[in-house]
Amino acid sequence: MTKFLSHINPKIFDADVEQKATRDGFGQGLIDAAEQNQNVVGLCADLTDSTKMGEFKKKFPERFLEIGIAEQNMASVVSGMSAMGKIPFITSYAMFSPGRNWEQIRTTICYNDRKVIIAGSHAGLSVGPDGGTHQAIEDIAITRVIPNMTVIVPCDAIEARKATIASAKNDVEGGTDTPVYLRLAREKTPIITTEETPFEIGKAQIFFELDTDRFISMKAKANGGSSTTTFKLDNETHDIRHDVGIIASGPLLYQALKVAHEYEEKGIAVKVMNLATIKPLDVDAIISLAKETNALVTVEEHQTAGGVGGAIAECLSRVYPTHIEFVGVEDKFGQSGTPAELIKHYGVGEEHIHEAVAKVLKRKG
Repeated sequence: MTKFLSHINPKIFDADVEQKATRDGFGQGLIDAAEQNQNVVGLCADLTDSTKMGEFKKKFPERFLEIGIAEQNMASVVSGMSAMGKIPFITSYAMFSPGRNWEQIRTTICYNDRKVIIAGSHAGLSVGPDGGTHQAIEDIAITRVIPNMTVIVPCDAIEARKATIASAKNDVEGGTDTPVYLRLAREKTPIITTEETPFEIGKAQIFFELDTDRFISMKAKANGGSSTTTFKLDNETHDIRHDVGIIASGPLLYQALKVAHEYEEKGIAVKVMNLATIKPLDVDAIISLAKETNALVTVEEHQTAGGVGGAIAECLSRVYPTHIEFVGVEDKFGQSGTPAELIKHYGVGEEHIHEAVAKVLKRKG
C-alpha cells in the first residue's frame, strides 16, 4: 500500500534496521570530497575524533590544521583560506561552532560570501548526558538568519555523506557557491536512505505517500466495508489527496515515517517530506504539499521558534496560509539525560507527532 520514493531503505521499519550517526557520514563524505578536489582542507577546534575528522587528518595530513580551542580564530582563518581558493571545512560541537563563533561566521565568512563549510556536530537534544550547555537547539535559527548562508540538516549518515560532498562543489557542479552550515548528530540513528536516493541542495523529497487503489480498499474496510466511503482524489491525476503532510528534518524523519505508516492502518492518508535543506527552502514543494492537504505538521530536534517550523510558517503565511502544528522544543533549554528520555521529555518523539497529526486534522475539520 505504501509508496516510498525510489531507493528508500527497504528495511526501514524492521527491528534490526541499520543505525549510524550522521557525523560518521560527514567523516566519509569529507574524505570523498577531498579525493575529488585537492583544494578541500579541514580545520578542527580540538575535537578531531568526536567530529569524525580524524580519518581525513590521517589521509591528508598536509591538508589538515588543528586550531585548538579557538573557534572564533578558526572561522576567521578559513575566510582568508577561502579567499585564496581553498574549500575549507571546519568542525566543532555545534554549541561552539556556529554557537561561540557566530559573529566571525557572520562577518568574516558570510558578509564576504566566502565558500566555507561549517560542520556543527553533536547538535540537538540527543547529545544526552552532556547537558543543556552542550545541546545546540538554537543553531538552525542563528544560521538561517544570516544572508548568503545555506543550511542543511541530513536525515541519516548516507545523506550526510552526500550533503558533505555536494557542499564542496560549486553551483555549476550541482553544489553551492555560498557558505554552508551542515548540522550533524552524535547518536546513531536509523538509515533511511540508500546510495541511490537522490540528494540535491535546495530540494525537498517526498519519502512516504500512499498507493491510491490499495488505500481506497483499506479505507473502505476501515469503514465497515462500505463501498461509498468518501475520500478525495486529485482532479487531474486521480491519485489520493492526502489528509495531512508531515515535514520533518534530520534524524527525527524516522519517527515521522513510523507515524505515517501507523496512520495508514487507520485509513488516514499521510504524506511525509524530507526537508534536508532549511535554507534555501524548497518553496514550491512546501506550497504544493500545503495546497494538497491544508494540514501540516513540522518535526525537528530544535526550538520551533526560528527553526524548521518557523521557516515553513513564514513561507506559507505569505502565500498560502495553512493549518500547522509544530513538533519541536518549545522555548526551553536542554538538560542531562539519555537521548530517549530527552526526546520524550521535550515532546519531540513519535507519540507527540501522533498527537500533532490528530490536532491538525481536528482543526482542519
